[in-house]
Parts: sequence; C-alpha cells; structure tokens
Amino acid sequence: MAVQQNRVTRSRRNMRRAHDALVAANPNECTNCGELKRPHHVCPSCGHYADREVVAQTGTVDLEDDAA
Repeated sequence: MAVQQNRVTRSRRNMRRAHDALVAANPNECTNCGELKRPHHVCPSCGHYADREVVAQTGTVDLEDDAA
C-alpha cells in the first residue's frame, strides 16, 4: 500500500487540482429546426446532421393500442 513520504500542503494540492474544473457545454443551433444541440452530434429533436436527415423521426405512439 502506498504511503506518502511527506505531507502535501494545501497550496500544492490546490495547484494540482487547478485544471479539474468542469467546463460549460457549448451548444450550437441546429440548421434545420433551430433547437440547441451538441456540436458534431445528431439533433435530438429533428434527427438531422450536416443538413441531411440521419435519424427518421416517428410520430407519437400510443402504447395502449399497440399492446392489444
């Protein structure tokens, strides 16, 4: 088991953690529908990527009718 040789000061510990902060998301506007989406990802609302439809969107499905 590893045991540290000397105590790590608060200053050195905090300097090591200086780059661990979370960065905010960088959403882009979809060119097709205008909704915000993650860059380089398929738009979750319309299914388009780079001005073409990649994922076909279906209408709402009523689960009670399909279960019968």
